[in-house]
Amino acid sequence: MANNPQSPNRNQDPAGSTQMFRAFVDEGTRQPQTSTASGGGSRVGLIVGVVAAVVIVAAVAWLALG
Repeated sequence: MANNPQSPNRNQDPAGSTQMFRAFVDEGTRQPQTSTASGGGSRVGLIVGVVAAVVIVAAVAWLALG
């Protein structure tokens, strides 16, 4: 019942979740301009993580079958 869209006080969310979500979305729209410069480092880390996971899974499979 707290999420009643027909509440008499339409501008204020009693839980504050709507305002917090809108602030989060507004922050997200400003972030892509600054995060594009650091995108290369995270991509290298992702590739290294995937390769490490594949090596670990292959080693466990080799030990289990060998």
